[in-house]
Amino acid sequence: MSLRSSILEYRRENGRTYHGLSDGKYAFPNDEREQERLDIVNHLWMLTLDGALCLCPKNRPGSAVHVLDLGTGTSIWALDYADEHPQATVVGVDLSPIQPEYVAPNSAFEIDDVEKEWMWTEPFDFVFARNMNGSFADWEGVLEQAYDHLEPGGYLEIQDSIWPLACDDGTMKEDSALHKWSQLLTEACDRIGRPIDKTDTMPAKMAAVGFEDVRTERVRFPVSPWPKDGKLRELGIWNQEQLLSGLEAFALGPFTRVLDWSKEEVMILCASVRKEIKDLSIHAYWNGYVMYGRKPLEAGAEQYSVT
Repeated sequence: MSLRSSILEYRRENGRTYHGLSDGKYAFPNDEREQERLDIVNHLWMLTLDGALCLCPKNRPGSAVHVLDLGTGTSIWALDYADEHPQATVVGVDLSPIQPEYVAPNSAFEIDDVEKEWMWTEPFDFVFARNMNGSFADWEGVLEQAYDHLEPGGYLEIQDSIWPLACDDGTMKEDSALHKWSQLLTEACDRIGRPIDKTDTMPAKMAAVGFEDVRTERVRFPVSPWPKDGKLRELGIWNQEQLLSGLEAFALGPFTRVLDWSKEEVMILCASVRKEIKDLSIHAYWNGYVMYGRKPLEAGAEQYSVT
C-alpha cells in the first residue's frame, strides 16, 4: 500500500471511520460527526479563554512568524490563528486529511505522525497542541522534538483536560453510568499506553526537557449547565452538546478494542450516560489546563538539532 493510499484508506469499524496513517494510534474517529464535535470543542475553549487562541505571549499581534499546530484536526484553530496573525505562516499537522481544501494563503496542512521524527528544516517560534490527550505513547519524545524545533525564545503551549471526571459534592455516584464510562475510558487508554489522566504532569515534563518559565492556568468544563455561575453555565451548555454527540466516539474504539466490549454493550452504556448528562442534579466536570513554556534565549542555534 502506498503512503497516499494509507492516508486516504480509513479504518471502518462499528459504523465509524478512523485514520489510516499509523493505523490504531489514535483511538477516536475522524468522520463528519466527529469533525462537527471537534468544532464545538474549539468553541468551548474559546469561551473558556474569553476569545483568546492561546495564553502565552504569542497571542500578541505580530508576535509570531512560523507556527506549528500539532493534531490540527479540522484546522479551525490554525485557520483562526492565521487570520489573527496574517504576518505568520501556520502549519497544521494531523494523522487525518480532514482539513478544508481552500485555506488562508499563510496556512498549510500536512498529514504526518508527529511521534515519528520531525522532518521540518525551518525552526518554529510557536508550537501549539490542544486536546492531544490519549494521542501519544511518548509525550517526552514529542516535547523534546518540539523543543529542538523551536528557535531560542520560542514558545510551546498545551491546552488539555484531565480524566477521569471530577465531582466535589457526591452527586456523581460511583455506581452511576457517567462515572463508569469515565473510569473505563481512562483505564482503556492507560492499558494501551496512551493515558488521558496525566495532563497535570505536563509542566514538569516540559521543564525536564529544557523549557523555562513554565506557567499553568487551570480551567473547568462542567458536563452540563448545572453551575450557578453564568460563564460556567454557558460552558456547560456547549460541553453537554459535544458530549451528547460524542459519547460513542469516545467509547467505541477503546471499549471494543481494549476492554473487549461489544458495540451493543457500548451503546447501552452510552444511552444511560446520556440520560445522566441531561440530569442537572449531577455536578460533574473535567479539570483543564493551559500550560506554556519558553525555550531559553541562551539555548543557541547549536541546540537546534534539525539537519
